[in-house]
Order: sequence, then structure tokens, then C-alpha cells
Amino acid sequence: MRISALLCLITLTSCAPAVTTGAGGGGGARAPQRPDVATQPWPVLTRKHVDLWLHGYAMLLRDTATVPVFRKGYRAKIEALKAQRGVKTMLDVNREKLQQRLSTSPALFNGQFAPLYFASYDQMRQVIGLFLQAEGQPGSTNDPSLRQYFAVLASSYPTAADREWLRLFNEAIEDERRQFYDAYWDTENQARLGMVRLADTLWQRDYRPKLQRYLNNTQQENGDLVLAMTLGGEGRTVNFSSRQNGVAVTWPEADAREAIYVFAHEVVSAIVTTAVNDNTTPNEQRAGVAGRYITAGSVRAGAMLLDKAAHDLQAGYVRYYLTQAGQPTSGDIDARLAATFPLPDAIRDAIQRQLDVVLGGI
Repeated sequence: MRISALLCLITLTSCAPAVTTGAGGGGGARAPQRPDVATQPWPVLTRKHVDLWLHGYAMLLRDTATVPVFRKGYRAKIEALKAQRGVKTMLDVNREKLQQRLSTSPALFNGQFAPLYFASYDQMRQVIGLFLQAEGQPGSTNDPSLRQYFAVLASSYPTAADREWLRLFNEAIEDERRQFYDAYWDTENQARLGMVRLADTLWQRDYRPKLQRYLNNTQQENGDLVLAMTLGGEGRTVNFSSRQNGVAVTWPEADAREAIYVFAHEVVSAIVTTAVNDNTTPNEQRAGVAGRYITAGSVRAGAMLLDKAAHDLQAGYVRYYLTQAGQPTSGDIDARLAATFPLPDAIRDAIQRQLDVVLGGI
């Protein structure tokens, strides 16, 4: 899933505003620019604060989508671990209260993207604290960078009730971090370092070069590929400019190529959205039909992209998303993918044409 914006991205260099005195969701403010310090495009990274924030949402949301946002069984696994250790945090105590507001305020759902705008957990907490003090008003500060951070938080936490939810969630996340998550993440990170290195090698040596033409021609020339142990087949993406993007994908446990599958699924989002919007009526868009087509179209378009640009990954990608949807992976898997993620011919053909144009360099 994708969110577009102009803001400072999580990277090697923080662009946090000073306490003494991001991305502007849909705003026209200029983004704080980071130095281009990466030695190669699209480095593979891990970010504890991204996982921590997503972990909080994973423990609250009822993930019933065909392509789950979070890793299957994640919440049950964490609940069992915490029970074994006798840990009960503010996140557990306030679960029902937090879930109740989540179910009535759709804007809160997009708060999952918030950590991708920040360089660190400390920076994120600092800005959230200032945002709450300012009662969510981007115009309350003269600092242009801070105003942009406030704008993106305001897009997900627009009302006083939403900001009260953010205050409680932020406090609960901090308690969760201290009592459980810091130690849990450090242990998991150490155990998965080999998979991180393998994913990076496969990505930089084999598959990024094959996808780079597509990325260049869709204004996704560079960015950060973040492995998140909370995520399943539905990644989290923010787009700033051709050289400033963030794509959070599943952190593989057994097959490093899964990270690349989810990356392919994410980077086709703009093409899919255009194809769907061009081939659906305003009534269909209001009724949510277009949204369902975007979900299915992203899965199908990822397979189309890999078929053309990295064909050896295509069958594995199809099996991965069939598995995510709880479908068998034997027999005619391409036909099963089409049946599981159905699209009108007009939308499918529009996606295919646009991929041909992009990969052809026109």
C-alpha cells in the first residue's frame, strides 16, 4: 500500500527539527532534503522504530484482508511470548479502548505510515509530543520542517479525539518498548542478520539492476528498502521524489526473495491506481469498488512486472501471494492468481499497456 508525500525520509541522516522552537500529506510545502549519502540505490535497511510502531498497530487491528498487512499469526505469537514472560503493558491494558476508536476513525489507519517519515524513534516521539502540545495545528510553528511533520501527523490524527488516541497509543508504545519490544526486536534481529545479508546480496547483485529501468521511469529512482518483521504481503510505501522513497516490506524468515516479491507489489501502485481510476465510474469509486480493484490490481501488476523484468521471480511471486491469500499453490497457478484477484479486462489491459510503455522507456 502506498502514500504519496513530500517529506524527509528515514535514512542514514536525520532531519529532525530542534526542540527549541514529515511529509506534508498533499501539501505544497518544500520537503527538507537529506544528503545523498547512500553508496548504491535502494539500500536494504532495518529500522527498529518502524517495526515498533507497526507492531502496535498489528496488536490492535483485525487483519482480515485477502492480502494481510501483517505477518500471519503475528499477534498470537507475540501474545504467547508475553504471557510466557508474565509481561502486561499499557498496550494490553488499553487494547479495547484503542481498538474502539480505530474502528470508528478511518484516518487513524493511515497512521501506520508515520514512522517512515522519521529517522529514529526519539525523533518521532519528540515531534509527536510537540504536535500534541500544538493541538494538531501545523500553522502553530514558524519552523517549516516542523510544520511539514505536523501536517503529515494531522492527516492521520485530524480531530481532538484522534489526537487523544495518538497520545494514549504513543504512551502505550513506549511502555511496550521498555517492557518487551526492545529486547524482543534485538533478539530477532540478531537471529535474522544472515537473511538480511542474503536479501541485500540478491537485491543489489541480481534483481535491483533488472528493476532499475522500471524504477527510473516511474520516478522511483532511489529510496530505502526497509525490512519489517511485522509485515506480511501488503507493504507500506511513501513516495517523496525520484530519489526519496521508502518501501517497507516483509522481513523474510526462510526465503530472502519474499522481500523482493513485496517490493514489486508495492512499486506498481501508481500504475495500478491510474488504471483503476481511468476505468471506473465515480459511483464505483465512492462505493469502494475501485479500492478493491486497486488491491487485486497491485498483486496482478507485480506479477506482470516480474514476468517482464525478472522472469525467474514470477512463479515464486505468484505462489507467495496465493499463500498469503490462503490458496493452493499447485496446478495452474497463474489461472488461480487471476481467479483469486479478479480484475475487469479493461483494467488488466491498461496496466499491461502502461508496463510496456514504462519498460520500453517511452
